Amino acid sequence: MTTATSMTRALAAGDTTSAQLAAAAIDRARQPESTAVLLTLTADRARYQAEAADRRRARGAARGDLDGIPIAWKDVFDIQGTVTTAGSASHLHDAPAAVDSHLVRRAHDSGLITLGKTNLSEFAFSGLGVNQYFGTPINPVAPERVPGGSSSGSAAAVARGIVPLAVGTDTSGSVRVPAAYCGIIGYRATPGRYGPNDFAPLSATLDSIGLFATTVDDIIALDRILAPGEHDDPPRSRRFVIPAGEWTEDLTPEIAADFHAVVAEMRCAETDIRIRSIPSLDTAQKLMDSHGTIVGAEAHRLHRHRLDSTLPIEPTTRRRLENNAHTADSLAPVYAAMCALRADFAAELDGATLLCPTVRHAPPRLSELSDPAHYDNLNASTLRTTMALSYLGACGITLPIRTSASRPPSGLLLSRPSGHDAELLAHAAAIGPQRRILT
Repeated sequence: MTTATSMTRALAAGDTTSAQLAAAAIDRARQPESTAVLLTLTADRARYQAEAADRRRARGAARGDLDGIPIAWKDVFDIQGTVTTAGSASHLHDAPAAVDSHLVRRAHDSGLITLGKTNLSEFAFSGLGVNQYFGTPINPVAPERVPGGSSSGSAAAVARGIVPLAVGTDTSGSVRVPAAYCGIIGYRATPGRYGPNDFAPLSATLDSIGLFATTVDDIIALDRILAPGEHDDPPRSRRFVIPAGEWTEDLTPEIAADFHAVVAEMRCAETDIRIRSIPSLDTAQKLMDSHGTIVGAEAHRLHRHRLDSTLPIEPTTRRRLENNAHTADSLAPVYAAMCALRADFAAELDGATLLCPTVRHAPPRLSELSDPAHYDNLNASTLRTTMALSYLGACGITLPIRTSASRPPSGLLLSRPSGHDAELLAHAAAIGPQRRILT
């Protein structure tokens, strides 16, 4: 896969132009295997921005390291002149956006080339990445399996090599999960790291923004553009904690084997890794098991008006919204405990990075999703680890693992308390290059 870093080097050396990079990305986006990855291809805009980037570079006025590099955006962000669908046919006849979202403008001001807007689960309300109306993006590394969601199109766009960078949103795992399922890197930033959210929401309490790439260096480069002034010196100490209990025990044999292989390699490199219980994490999960999830309640509150309207929504979305109709009635203990548990989580890690599998099983096969109850169970199990960490306010980054070409990749999830993004990215950068089984 071509990375943003390698593209930047090629541009600096004069081996290619931004116009050529944009033309190649447009061509890849139009290939049959890329069907349903992008919902809107902004080809004219991409060409215009690429030509402008080439003119800047010719006069020595490039705007930064990623000037002239293509990027794609989850279709919850406004892009001027396009309809923001949030993955739902109910928005198809909305008015086009009058202006870009502030994050899109920030990227544009740094010279990034907007290729278009990517597919997603309807309203970003599923971890599987299936979209019945617009089609489901093909998982490039496991075509018979789900791509993961909700940011399915953003993950597939990077995994397929259409663009080297993509932006998504992550509420319960919607960046970390599809990145793990598609064999790439996905980073969930601390909520608010890139400023106030101005994308179509799902859960105001837990929504955050995330980035996709194939290298940690590319994630860091894009993060530096989107979060200027938020970068500290990398930490000297690199300690890891593996959480005891269901987080590392409730795994399929293949996921367990992949995870233990990575841990063994890290220990061979004399990495400090301890296994112990994390009470805040266990308590968070028990609260959600007993009372329901904030995401379910807030999604219902946001979209309940659609249940009685004639606007089209998918049967799976309708069912899951209806199932959360009364969740808010029992959530007071979940909201009340959140701030204290977040503080406890930071104290319990004591400067270490949490290390566990991103998802506890391989991506489900598309053929498994016809039964509604099984669909909902698979969705819940797919998001179980990442949802609890979102509730605790954690930033997180998933790195791909593939110990065997005969099975889908899995993900190694690194998590830190809210606001500890610089340490998280430094730890990920230290792991990535030296792990032979990470692909």
